[in-house]
Amino acid sequence: MRDAGVVVTGAGGGIGAALARRFAAEGARVVVNDLDADKAKTVAEEIGGTAVPGDASAVVEAARDALGGEVDVWCANAGVGTGGGPEAPDAAWELAWDVNVMAHVRAARELLPRWLERGSGRFVSTVSAAGLLTMIGAAPYSVTKHGAYAFAEWLSLTYRHRGIRVHAICPQGVRTDMLTATGRAGDLVLRDTAIEPEAVADALMAGIAEDRFLILPHPEVAGYYTARAAEPDRWLTGMNRLQQLLDQGDQGERGEQGEEGPR
Repeated sequence: MRDAGVVVTGAGGGIGAALARRFAAEGARVVVNDLDADKAKTVAEEIGGTAVPGDASAVVEAARDALGGEVDVWCANAGVGTGGGPEAPDAAWELAWDVNVMAHVRAARELLPRWLERGSGRFVSTVSAAGLLTMIGAAPYSVTKHGAYAFAEWLSLTYRHRGIRVHAICPQGVRTDMLTATGRAGDLVLRDTAIEPEAVADALMAGIAEDRFLILPHPEVAGYYTARAAEPDRWLTGMNRLQQLLDQGDQGERGEQGEEGPR
């Protein structure tokens, strides 16, 4: 990765910041993107990179300029963890689609012509194990992460013979603000096996070295994915048990609050 031009979106903290730090440690020239300009600047200054704040799907040209003309690796890491189900407002669903899927599509649309012309380029999609499995209590997140995985898979099967390398990172719980925001659902499913963001960066570097598409910082996800495909009803029954536990906890909380509000 020495001297490679790398862009990491959503890199003001969490997994994105860990990826930016690791690429910089490997000798890459790193552009740090985040909606929060101050966070992007802080990480960029720490690693000797360049901050390019703004919408993750609209900074390709600015990133090229910052890197002196070319992007070698694009890490589509920015994401939102929208919760709820069908009752979630359209705005929440639209935000999840825009950030978790369409930002990847727009970036690829800008990157691919040059990559295909020169015969090389690397697209890294931070998906989540929810893109292979699901996440209780979070339909917009689960559905759009499935979309992000499907798009990364499509890119790989379509362009790998033309020098384009694609990696889909699918961790379970990672100790970030997004995990904290999942509340009780995250406690039930993710918290006990949660890893640090740096472990995700380690897994990506190992996956790049081995030229692997699917990167699983939690190796056990492979078994869950296999079980889901082989015995979907059994898998759904197991996930439904978790949903019932979540429902019971929500009912208990409402009972404790009573008519006077939280105690």
